[in-house]
Amino acid sequence: MVLDNLLLAFAEIGNLTTLVLMVVGVAAGLLAGSIPGFTIAMAVVLTLPFTFSMPASQGLAVMVSVLVGGLSGGLMSGILTGIPGTPSSVATTFDGFPMARQGRPGFALGLGVWSSFCGGMISACILVLFAPQLARVGLEFQPWDFFMLVIFALTVTASLAGRHLIKGLIAGAVGLFIRTVGEDEAVGMARFNFGNDELLGGFDFIAVLIGLFAFSQLLSDVRDPAAAKRALTDRGNIRIRIEHVNAIKALFKRWTTVIRSSLIGVFVGILPGAGGSIANILAYDQAKKASKDPDSFGTGVPEGIIAPESSNNAVEGGALTPLMALGIPGDVTAAIMLGALLIHDVVPGPTFIAEEPVLAYSIFIAFFAANFIMLGLQSMMLRVFVLVTRIPMYVLAAVILAFSSIGVFALNNITFDVWTLFWFGLLGFAMRQAGFPLAPMILGVVLGNIAELNLSRALAITTDPLPFFTRPWALFFLLIAIYSAMFPWFQEQREKGVRWTRFYGPSLLVIVSLPLFMMGGQVRPVLATIALLLGAFLLFRSWKAA
Repeated sequence: MVLDNLLLAFAEIGNLTTLVLMVVGVAAGLLAGSIPGFTIAMAVVLTLPFTFSMPASQGLAVMVSVLVGGLSGGLMSGILTGIPGTPSSVATTFDGFPMARQGRPGFALGLGVWSSFCGGMISACILVLFAPQLARVGLEFQPWDFFMLVIFALTVTASLAGRHLIKGLIAGAVGLFIRTVGEDEAVGMARFNFGNDELLGGFDFIAVLIGLFAFSQLLSDVRDPAAAKRALTDRGNIRIRIEHVNAIKALFKRWTTVIRSSLIGVFVGILPGAGGSIANILAYDQAKKASKDPDSFGTGVPEGIIAPESSNNAVEGGALTPLMALGIPGDVTAAIMLGALLIHDVVPGPTFIAEEPVLAYSIFIAFFAANFIMLGLQSMMLRVFVLVTRIPMYVLAAVILAFSSIGVFALNNITFDVWTLFWFGLLGFAMRQAGFPLAPMILGVVLGNIAELNLSRALAITTDPLPFFTRPWALFFLLIAIYSAMFPWFQEQREKGVRWTRFYGPSLLVIVSLPLFMMGGQVRPVLATIALLLGAFLLFRSWKAA
């Protein structure tokens, strides 16, 4: 049965039309990712309207291709101009740009390209191996567990706002409120429409996404007239050749950095809302800490390029794992993929891989294939990028906005969606200027419906609130949500050398062992015992050190 489904999936992805569209998607992603301000999320959102008329497997394969290309495209501008093409390539510029200025841009680009490829392949393997197992665990979830999972997702996202935790929570709450506008799916009542028929249908998900991310970013890019007239680079002819052989040799010598950084990317990707920007910085930080010469970082060392590029490409394999297994997107781009699945009448969740095996395997195959296509197209798109960097920013902004508006209008053929894009673009711009993170708001919009439906179902089964605290999975997500909400405070206190921060990690291990024991079975009590013993040992050691 598995082999039959796999062959059908290969037939879906292997036809000429799909492969050509995937090549175009990877090329578009590489170009979009290389343009500063044009985020991967924007590129994937703009691709979505073009996939409506395609079969589900073909449309998702194209979106995966754009996603993989976008993750790898950011390194080009970061290394050649010192301007990160995407937030997930910020740390790449720390050593990539200095190496390019030292006369080794081809070697720096080679390291980035092959690190991206390795990170993508490692995360693809993890996606294939662990998504089905995670799906089996997801079959145990009841409404109380799903509700707490969404709360944890929103809390993690807000906590990743760092010292702006309150702003992150406010942004998430605004996203949840936006989701309540329109007809209540549980009971069919109108809410917050103020007698307006257009508001009765709620705000279109894609229009909100494009407004918050694309339009608000364009407003930020062109608000300064002088900056809007400038191109990304004023250089003349730039001739660069990627040094593939030297880069591969360097990666083999530093294979531990590749694997460690890729695993960091996968882990961060699984955390809802974290994204490549967090993985990028975290992997760079860990590579620097593990280095024998940490002071050399920032001067153009290979590890400073390998670590961030391996991690940011591994993020999406991690983000797609909870999406396909549980229906919970790991980051904003995975949230857009969720929207694409819903548009094609496919509801991801614990039964998704069992009920739609051909589509699931098609996504797996497309993820692998897109990484190989990216490797082949990187050199060609590098030449195109050099030409794009000479276009004034206001011209790029106008073209992007035009495509955004056309794509949004094409969704339902109503002008209200274009106005939705406009107003949410202004809201996103205002939030950016005020320092509010947009990721919690987007996840609030995406996950708000899931939270509300499961809360309604839970209360319809019983009005007793105890299952939210006594069911093992619900208790597990509640405990780690509390710890994740405390994380910014923990970081702040740790920098000051406060003693209690030594007990933060060990105490989490001890506490989460309780719901693991409650789950029963054979494997989980063993994991609970290991977590309890390890946590107790670390607590004792921390107490002695304190």
